Amino acid sequence: MDTADAIIGNRGVIETGPATAANLAEAYAWCGRLAKSHYENFTIASWLMPRAMRPHMHAIYAYARIADDFADENKSLAKLDEWERELDAAYAGSLRHPVFVALADTARRFDIPREPFADLLRAFRSDVNFSGFDTIDDLLGYARYSANPVGRLVLYLFGYRDAERQQLSDFVCSGLQLANFWQDVAPDFANGRIYFPRRDLERFGVTSADLRDTRVTPGFVALMKHEIVFARDLLLRGAELARMVDRRLRRDILMFVGGGLAILRAIEKIDYDVFNRRPKLGKLDYLALGWGAIRGRLSH
Repeated sequence: MDTADAIIGNRGVIETGPATAANLAEAYAWCGRLAKSHYENFTIASWLMPRAMRPHMHAIYAYARIADDFADENKSLAKLDEWERELDAAYAGSLRHPVFVALADTARRFDIPREPFADLLRAFRSDVNFSGFDTIDDLLGYARYSANPVGRLVLYLFGYRDAERQQLSDFVCSGLQLANFWQDVAPDFANGRIYFPRRDLERFGVTSADLRDTRVTPGFVALMKHEIVFARDLLLRGAELARMVDRRLRRDILMFVGGGLAILRAIEKIDYDVFNRRPKLGKLDYLALGWGAIRGRLSH
């Protein structure tokens, strides 16, 4: 049984009873175990997160991780609908299982609105019936719901609610998501997903057959160069956010921006052949990023 099915099965959600101090602590611990077991990048970045903030980040991650599983593993709009009903119930004060026990406490403490949590579900629903994107604006529209809410949630945790910082955070999150897409062209295609905008594919003469046959044609190289320039520009524009937050959050922003830029450099270093070798960062890369972030520096 996968994580998603363990949370919502045929009988609904796991009951936990009133949110006592004991089951609140257990709820946060449950979310922490899920976060640490599922996403290496998240765990490494959390080294730089103030210890008091980590349980709240784990609650946010657990909420998104399970919803993502409903979309990717279960292909279930019904389960996503049930997840949103649980979100509504949590905001109404009715708590029924660990994720929402923790999440409701986090939302209450930091006065987080429902919108970014609901936006993530909108993106996951579109994943169930994935149809690709015509333009880069369409792709950014997807990132508006799939990636940007996470950055805004982090800003809420640190007390930042203004539009200027949210916009810069959106640049970071969208740029990082694009970097991840170009890193994972091959596995995404194997799963029936092409994130390249169709107009960009046409512009550079790249076909779905080229992607299927893993052909690194001159057109594909030109396409990748174009997409990398765009993603890098977003990340560098968003990096200004690091100057506008306190030291507790600055390090994580530098870590994430630096990580996105490092992924793009890794793609360039393998001459854009993302089919035969997945460009990824190793432990030494993460240590270098972390050290740079601690020193307040961004690696370009």
